[in-house]
Amino acid sequence: MKFVDEAFIDVAAGDGGNGCVSFRHEKYKEFGGPDGGDGGRGGHVFAVADPNLNTLVDFRYSRRHEAKRGEHGKGSDMFGAAGSDITLKMPVGTIISDADTGEVLFELLTPGEVITIAKGGDGGFGNMRFKSAINRAPRQKTPGWPGERRNLKLELKVLADVGLLGMPNAGKSTFIAAVSNARPKIADYPFTTLHPNLGVVRVGPEQSFVVADIPGLIEGASEGAGLGHQFLRHLQRTRLLLHVVDLAPFDEAVDPVAQAKAIVGELKKYDAGLYEKPRWLVLNKLDMVPSEERAARVKDFVKRFKWKGPVFEISALTREGCEPLVQSIFQHVHAQQLAQNAPAEVDPRFAGEPPRG
Repeated sequence: MKFVDEAFIDVAAGDGGNGCVSFRHEKYKEFGGPDGGDGGRGGHVFAVADPNLNTLVDFRYSRRHEAKRGEHGKGSDMFGAAGSDITLKMPVGTIISDADTGEVLFELLTPGEVITIAKGGDGGFGNMRFKSAINRAPRQKTPGWPGERRNLKLELKVLADVGLLGMPNAGKSTFIAAVSNARPKIADYPFTTLHPNLGVVRVGPEQSFVVADIPGLIEGASEGAGLGHQFLRHLQRTRLLLHVVDLAPFDEAVDPVAQAKAIVGELKKYDAGLYEKPRWLVLNKLDMVPSEERAARVKDFVKRFKWKGPVFEISALTREGCEPLVQSIFQHVHAQQLAQNAPAEVDPRFAGEPPRG
């Protein structure tokens, strides 16, 4: 299936049905009085977060979504039926914004979450609503209210705890395949990964985290070069970034330090907030480096890269060093989750018993 993470749609809720002007006609009742019913409510447009979806491709080819209008009121005190609602299934992590103003309207962050993106119009009043002691034969009615109409932009940002960042062929797909249940395409040419892949890494019973692998970046990605630029948004909700570096490139003229600095520069140009996220350095493909040269090459890289954060040395192909990295990631993610869910601090002035009436 083609991966689509952006789409534009038009939604229209149903209009309300019109009210009815009618009078009761029964034998032996010359003046039966008004019995015109109200119109029915127009159908709503709902959106639901479906955990089984991971792309917005359905909305790329089906742009217009319109709910049914409510039925008109009828005589004999009969109200019109409400219009049928429609429900649009969207992936978890979808951001719904106004296509004209750019204002973010809704975010679907929880599986099964349901929101109303367009409300149906209320039905109009029939003439039975207007009867009174001084107006016994009203001929007034009101039309139904129009339903909401919106031009919407849908943007998908995958929900992952950890994001993999790096050049093409840095070994990100091999790493996510080694530690998770994801099975991305792996090959020895650049841009093998064409769309984000999610993998669940299980550390123990009820202990896991989600890793996102996005297409590799190249220098100039923030200006639109390569593929990674359009997928960087998927790293914005992660708690931790792993900067994966190929320490043994096939082309000896390629400098891993220069490539790593280029990636960091593109990250900063794209989003300063993303640049400030916690980031760990993962030096990959150590199996391609002679064992007697590994320590010196790692030390040289860290020194020239001027890196002061955590460093992990791994071989995603042989899984050497992957387990300590996975354990460290889980501890970091778990600590952030606990901090996020911790109860808010109470002001000492209000820590005692509440004042009595």
